Parts: sequence; structure tokens; C-alpha cells
Amino acid sequence: MNDLATFIQTTTLVDTHEHLNSEASFVERGPDVLQDLFDNYITADLVVAGAAPAAVQRLIDKHDRDIEARFAGVRAAWERCRHTGYGEATRLIARLVYDMDEITVDAVAAAEPRNRALRQPGGRLYLLRDLARLDHVQIDNFNWPCAPDTADPDFFLHDISWVNFCEARIEPDKIYTETGVTVSDLASLRAAMEQIFERYGTLAVAVKTQHAYTRTLEWREQDDASAESSLQRHLAGYPLSEAERLCLGDWCLARGVELAISYDLPFKIHTGYHAGHSRMPIDWLRAGLLCDLLTCYPQARFILMHTAYPYSAELIALAKHYPSVYMDMCWAWSIDPRNACEFVRRTIHSVPAHKLFVFGGDSFWPSASVAYATQTRAHLTRALQAEIDEGLLNEYEAIAFAERFMRTNQEDCFDLARTRAALAAA
Repeated sequence: MNDLATFIQTTTLVDTHEHLNSEASFVERGPDVLQDLFDNYITADLVVAGAAPAAVQRLIDKHDRDIEARFAGVRAAWERCRHTGYGEATRLIARLVYDMDEITVDAVAAAEPRNRALRQPGGRLYLLRDLARLDHVQIDNFNWPCAPDTADPDFFLHDISWVNFCEARIEPDKIYTETGVTVSDLASLRAAMEQIFERYGTLAVAVKTQHAYTRTLEWREQDDASAESSLQRHLAGYPLSEAERLCLGDWCLARGVELAISYDLPFKIHTGYHAGHSRMPIDWLRAGLLCDLLTCYPQARFILMHTAYPYSAELIALAKHYPSVYMDMCWAWSIDPRNACEFVRRTIHSVPAHKLFVFGGDSFWPSASVAYATQTRAHLTRALQAEIDEGLLNEYEAIAFAERFMRTNQEDCFDLARTRAALAAA
């Protein structure tokens, strides 16, 4: 390896996005080998490649002990998608976690002792910190609480989830249980939001929403009277029209951004591609639909995720234009590795160097994050080496970009020391 490849392989990555299951879930209810290999984004490719959804569900059902039958149901589809980005990640799990040269029934059976050895207390941390070589992970577990993780509070950091609010899914009972506030009007809803931040704002590393799965990313500033009307209909049990739902969701998103500003927390927003298969309203996904929000809140730090694939050029334009916009390549290396390489290269020549974060595993099980981190290192090396080969960068400059993209930019954007100190005090 040359100096660039060695640097990228040995430098710890900051992991800005995961959905990791808890230590207890991993130890007590974690995956068997087949589930560990395939219970990630490859399930969508398998269905698109012709596997029956029921066969895919059986594949990742660890309670079914017939390994041969589980794998047989997807074997043909697996051969068709093994070289996609998702397929590459699955093969990396096999090789790096289970020492498999090829995924076969015999190899899966032989790997069971390794699986049991990993699913012990500390195994999740070992896979992420030692095997994937991550500095820390930032977890969105779709909840408001950001309590210290006893497995390692310095390593496992958490986002405050804002997705329910952005989708206008206001749950008064849940809010009361969490905050003690009875939501009866817009003022009490605002008070409940403030209470969530008062409890968890100092413990969180960021705020996160992925509402593009259920509504357009397009945001419009909403007045209190319109939002109040939508909220009252919702609290009375009436179904909201799409316009009412967007009105209340946009109002809630704005309040979340304002609270994030006051607590000096970055605000992460899913843009672009949908996980899963067979339903993706493509006109919801463009990062450019957020322009009014970006313009309205210039003092915020917006982290727009997943390269907004397939609208990656549009996201680069936003990061070039708006000082408040950062780009997070979490998940992007497995969606489309070639596009991700090109994204890095375009960013170097169009956007200030502090704007890009290259890694987040976006996974529920740690073995998948090992694979996605490995993909990131390999393809980032290819992207930066191509810059050297074309005479656009020298090796020293390429290494400097690698260090920025892998960790320095994230350390500058997130106040990790403050978050860790608050978690220690808690």
C-alpha cells in the first residue's frame, strides 16, 4: 500500500449515522449467521433480483434452523446481486466477521460458534471499535431519550429523533409520559418540545429526522393559526388532509430547528433514496426542496444525508451555496459505490473542504457497519487515488482531504467533548 491507502486504512472513522440495536438486544436477541449476513440492505436487492418476499423473510428468520432451505430460497437472486454495493457489503461481512471465502450452507454452519462468541457483552463494541476501527457511533433509535449507554457512554452517542413531529404524528399520551406536559394546543405542544430538549438536549449529539419516507421534503413556513387548526383536528381524532398534515409537520420541523440552534446541535435530515423496495415517490426526495428552510434558518447547521441520491449534484450545489449545509455520505457507499466516488471528487473541486462527512453505517447490527466501513475505506482510497493519478492532487493533499472527510470535519461540526462530558455527568 502507498501512504494514502495506509493512512485511510489505519485512521479511525467517525460514524455519524447508525440505528444500532442495544447491547441487550444484540446479546439476547441478536442474529444467527444467516441473519447477520443478510438482514441489512441486501434484502431489497434480493427481492428486486427476483426472490419472493416470503423467501427473504425466511432467510433472515433465525428461529428457522433449516439453514439449507433458508438459503436455497434466495440463491438465484443472490447470484444476480452479489456484485451490487449491498452485495459487496454482504460478502465483506462473510469474509471479515466469519472468515468465509464464499457463502455456502457448510460455511454458514461452521461459522455458528464464531457468531455465539461475538454475541456476548462487549461483542458489539469490539466489532465497531476494534474491527471497523470507528472513533464513535451516532445512533438514531427513533426516540427522544439520549441516556448514556452503559456499554461505553463515550462511544455510543445518540440523536434526538424529530421524525414523528415532522410527520405530524403527535401522540399526546407518549408526550405526557415523557415530559409531563398535556398537549391541548400549540402552546402546550411547544412547551413539550422544549421539555424534551431540556431533558436531552445536552446529552444528544444531534437532532435527526427521516420524514421523506412519508411526505415530501418540501418545507414552507407556517403561521400559528393554521398549525393550531391542524393540531386541533388531530387531537379531536379527525384524519388530516395532506395539506393539514404538511402544515403541522412543517411547523414542528421549524420548532425543532429553532431548539437545535438554541442547544447548538446539528440537525440531520434524510434526503434522497428510500430503503426497501417497490415504493419510492421520487419527487419527495430532492434536497433542493429544503431551500426555504435553509434560507429561513441560516444560523443552523443542517446535515443533509445519503448524498440525496440520485440527486447528488443538487446536494453539492446546496453545500456550495449555503454556509449552513453539510453533506453526510452515510449509506451512500453501499447504495452506489461508483456514484459515491464521483461525489467525493466533485465535492473536492466545488465545495469548501470542511463540508463533507464520509461515513455512517446506517445499520441495526454491528457486523453490517464493519462491512460498510470497509467499503468506505476502499472506495475513498480509489476516489482520492484517481485525483492523484490525474494530477489534480498530490499525495500529501489527498491525505489531508482523507483526514478531513474521515474525522476532522465531524469533530469540528459536532461538539463531542461537551456531549461526552454531559453524558459522564449524567
